[in-house]
This record gives sequence, structure tokens and C-alpha cells, in this order.
Amino acid sequence: MRVVVVGATGNVGWALLRALADEAAIDSIVGIARRLPRTSLPKVDWAAADIGRDALEPHFRGADAVVSLAWRIQPSRRLDEVWRTNVQGSTRVFDAAARAGVGALVYASSVGAYSPAAKDRRVDESWPTDGVPTSFYSRHKAEVERRLDRFEREHADVRVVRLRPALTFQRASAQEQRRLFAGALLPSALLRRGLLPAVPVVRGLRVQAIHADDVADAYRRALLADVHGAFNVAADPVLEGDALARALDARQFRVSPRLIRAGMRAAWHLRLQPSPPGWFDLAMRAPLLDTGRARAELGWMPRRAAGDTLSELLEGIRDRAGAPTPPLDPAAGGPLRARELATLAGTRDDA
Repeated sequence: MRVVVVGATGNVGWALLRALADEAAIDSIVGIARRLPRTSLPKVDWAAADIGRDALEPHFRGADAVVSLAWRIQPSRRLDEVWRTNVQGSTRVFDAAARAGVGALVYASSVGAYSPAAKDRRVDESWPTDGVPTSFYSRHKAEVERRLDRFEREHADVRVVRLRPALTFQRASAQEQRRLFAGALLPSALLRRGLLPAVPVVRGLRVQAIHADDVADAYRRALLADVHGAFNVAADPVLEGDALARALDARQFRVSPRLIRAGMRAAWHLRLQPSPPGWFDLAMRAPLLDTGRARAELGWMPRRAAGDTLSELLEGIRDRAGAPTPPLDPAAGGPLRARELATLAGTRDDA
């Protein structure tokens, strides 16, 4: 089986390449990214392409399946540019796969595609995917879902699978996720257990997380199984508002969501950090996921608990961990994070 992975050098892409390299049913892999790594992996041939503008069909010819992972979080203040990659670029991937005669298309959707829901229940894959309006990430994921709906109607001969994972972490992604969401002003050393005297606990915050290796295993199974449609992917337990305090072994003090959002909005406008407040809205309003379908039809089960995955991420940020790809490179921000600071916290592209 020949598989093309689009967005192969990021958080999930790097984990997926490792999973596919160990899978006997996979003969060869094409890893596509805007910026290629200076490393090699078993079975992987690299190809440079920007999904927003470059020809994709030549890379897809002869493939049995395409996995569409490419997505941009920054620059968060130039949403037209981000939209061209996330929405238009994803659409170009879908159309190129059809023209190349690819038999299966597996798309990386997200919990962020879902409409808001109360946190006292878990939703299955039939829950509406209209997104959280104040989050550009959620809007983009919802828009791509609609375009993929149309693609399925027009290309019934292509097996389409969409995975909707929860927050996805791993040690190797620590510096990338710190750059994208917290910014250059977060001192990594502060994340040592027992160092911070107290950490805020947000009332009503409940989210799910999953390790990137467990997400990669779900993609591997979706490629090999004769399945269609959407699959929720998340690990237990649900992370409550005190999860960060527990992971850092710090005392807790309760704060209102309104205060946290106001502080996040102010810090974003002052360019002190790169995440607009829509990310907080998404965390507060996105539903909890029922993963019963993935367990039943894919035979999938997460191997790592959500709390352990969060701790691994925090330890990775503290230890400046990464991987040998441009997005995951721990040195991507430059000496003393100078190159990262030059991006002005989301005004321009990430380092």
C-alpha cells in the first residue's frame, strides 16, 4: 500500500510517519510539507509542496490513500492567509486526490469542528459540525467539513474518513506548541513541578486530550480498515480546570472564565502572546467526545491517559524538547528566541 501524508512534518504527521513505517501493510510513504526536514525515515520519500498554490496531483498519482493533515495556526492576525491554507488548501488536496484516482482520503478534522455543547455529556459523530463562531480555527474546520460533504457526494468512488481528535500533545511537539499558543515570553523553566506557588483554576473548564501516537494509531487503522465517515478520538480522563495545577504540583486559586478571557484578549492585542481569545472560547464551549465508534469499528484504544499526556507536554516545554523537522525543531525560534520574537506574536508567520 502506498500512502501520501500531506503535512507530514508537524505534530501528528511526525507521529503518523513513525506508525506507518512500522506497519507491514504499508510499502511506501510520500511525506509532503512546505519545508522539508534534513532527516530520513524508513519507507518515506520527501516532497516539498505548498497545498495553497503548488501542483499536488503529480505527488498523488499511484497512491492508494492520501492523509490530509496540513493546517496553519499562525499568523493569527492575517486570517486571509491562514484561510488560504486551511480551507482552500484542504479543498485543493481533496480535488487533486480525486483527479489522481486515489481510492481513500483520510482528513484531519477536529473536536473544534463541532457546535457547542454542555460539558455534562459526551457527543457522538452525529453532533452538528457548525463550529464555535468566535474561533477562527473552529470556523475553518467547520467550513472544510462542509466542503468534504460536497466532495463525498460528487466522488462516491473515493472512501472518505474524517478523524475528529481532542487536544493532541506529545513531547516532540512541545516547543512548536509553546511557540504557536503561548509565545516567546513564557519562561520554560517555570513549568518545573513544584516551582510555581499557585496556578489559576478556571470554573467550568473541561477538555479532553490525547497523545499524538494514539492519534497516529487511529489514522493507521482508518487507512487499513474498510470504513467510512467520522471518528471521534480522545483519551480519559476528562481534564478539569485544575488539571494544570495538578500537573505542576501547584496550589490552586479559582478565577472566572470572563476574567481569563479578558486577560487573554488584552495580551493578544498588546502582542504579548499569539493566541486570540477565540481559543479560550473553543476550550470552554467545544463538546466532550464519545469515542465508542472508533473503539468498535477500528478496534482502537488509547494507550496513554490524558493527564500523563499533558504532563509529557509540560515536561517537553521545560526541557526544550522537539524533533528533527522544521515545525518541531526546538531551535526554530533562534538564539534567545530572537527569530520567534521577530514574528511579533502572530503578526507574521511562525518561526
